[in-house]
Amino acid sequence: MGLIKAIKGAIEGQLADQWREYFYCESMEADVLVTKGVKRVDPKRSSNLKANDNIISNGSIVAVADGQCMLIVEQGKIVEFSAEPGEFVYDSSTEPSLFFGGLGSGLKNSFSTVGKRFTFGGDTAKDQRVYYINTKELPGNKYGTPNPVPFRVVDKNIGLDIDIAIRCHGEYSYKIVDPLLFYTNVTGNVEDDYERSEIDSQLKTELLTALQPAFSKISDMGIRYSALPGHTMEMSDALNEVLSKKWTQLRGLAIVSFGVNSVTASEEDEKMIKELQRNAVMKDPTMAAATLTAAQAAAMQSAASNTSTGPMMAFAGMNMANMAGGMNANNLYAMGAQNQQAAQASQPG
Repeated sequence: MGLIKAIKGAIEGQLADQWREYFYCESMEADVLVTKGVKRVDPKRSSNLKANDNIISNGSIVAVADGQCMLIVEQGKIVEFSAEPGEFVYDSSTEPSLFFGGLGSGLKNSFSTVGKRFTFGGDTAKDQRVYYINTKELPGNKYGTPNPVPFRVVDKNIGLDIDIAIRCHGEYSYKIVDPLLFYTNVTGNVEDDYERSEIDSQLKTELLTALQPAFSKISDMGIRYSALPGHTMEMSDALNEVLSKKWTQLRGLAIVSFGVNSVTASEEDEKMIKELQRNAVMKDPTMAAATLTAAQAAAMQSAASNTSTGPMMAFAGMNMANMAGGMNANNLYAMGAQNQQAAQASQPG
């Protein structure tokens, strides 16, 4: 059996006078993922008035709207689908037509796996249903890490490579990219609607589990945890890569966007990172000299205001401390100048 795409003028004119049954679906709410098609019957032309609703008469019209993928199911197996908007005439004597629409020809592979094989002269099915799959983006899915998630912090400039624990929260959106897999492996023959609430808890748990390996991929790119809100596209790609087996290949789902409202590390970890970064700055002799000069200036001010031992004794103690350190600011400045000259000399002419 197959679908013949009807010309708009024909539907409005001659064909409109000949249809037996008309299957359609109103605009689907954001919380509905799958719904069963509504059948409107012409009492003058259909012979299916007293029969089961789950029978599609030859010559019936099936309507598909934007943001929907229509499936025709026989005995629980998909026999036809259309992801293209329009009106189609059901013809039980033809092979499946397979209108991919914007979902891509990859659905052909899914159909060859989960679809029912067509045979000419086969028996009339006893159970035929029309389902509509919501293919629009589904936003507003909140997430938050109940426990800290490990994040590797790498700063090649200072040779830093440590693991810290962070918390983050935000929202993500996903969509059904393969309706055939979603119907076959998730919903099956539902009586009316299949809503997001029936699967969102499972998806959120799997998403949180995937955060750690996704963070690892982000860290390998050199992105700091504090910069995550500015790299949501990279996070979406990393999560889709981690979740591809469970979400895309099994259920036909994919993350569209992943928003990060805030990312925080513990006070201890943040303090440790800042201290390591501050200490790493001292590897530059010029920066070390500037820090030493500032410290000496502060010490001189403190010594000058020392009234208990007297300024002269305080200055003498400060000079002894400088001599014991074995290094003064002038030596550090000279070392920095030498390093700068050596770097300039090594550059190509």
